[in-house]
Amino acid sequence: MILSNVNEVLHQFVREALASGQSRESLNDVLIEANWPEDQVSKAINSFADIDFPIPIPKPAPYTPAKEAFIYLLLFTTLIITAISVGNLLFEYINKGFPDLARSGISHRSDSSIRMSLALTVISFPIYIFFTYYINRRIKSDRSNRNSKIRKWLTYITLFIAAGFVIGDLTTIVYKFLGGEMTLRFILKFLSVGGIAGTIFSYYIWDLNKDEVDE
Repeated sequence: MILSNVNEVLHQFVREALASGQSRESLNDVLIEANWPEDQVSKAINSFADIDFPIPIPKPAPYTPAKEAFIYLLLFTTLIITAISVGNLLFEYINKGFPDLARSGISHRSDSSIRMSLALTVISFPIYIFFTYYINRRIKSDRSNRNSKIRKWLTYITLFIAAGFVIGDLTTIVYKFLGGEMTLRFILKFLSVGGIAGTIFSYYIWDLNKDEVDE
């Protein structure tokens, strides 16, 4: 069984080299000389037990579902927080640009909402970008990370939430249209929600389709 955090090509090479009688020290030196990262070389070599046997014996692959769940939960939580905060910012600026006379006198609450949404976006979005970069690097170094069940489950949950917003958005605009309540203010809010949810939905559908192509 190939360890999930070891490059498959490197793992195969190490296995064949050990099977042919090469020492671990010589393997380490030659792979580093060939510009393989030292941490990957160490993981690949250490993935086989140091036991005298005709063929290399692989060690049991360590599995850390708690760590993986933490990373993906943080990734998708910050994505949802960012999406809601950006949506709220757009709503507040639409309210300012196209004020509702019946709701005059609440500008102080609008300003407070804008500050809070900006604060949430400034904090959550960089965290989302960082973990997206971190996960993509892991997948690039070892394609088997794409098969993570936790990743796929949380991706589909995020798609479900995004799809719910899109369906709710479309339902609302049809309801407003049938009631003759269409306004520019409403249309802009509809486009805001639809654009954010649609972008998230489209990106992760594309990402899941990549998994199927790569398999």
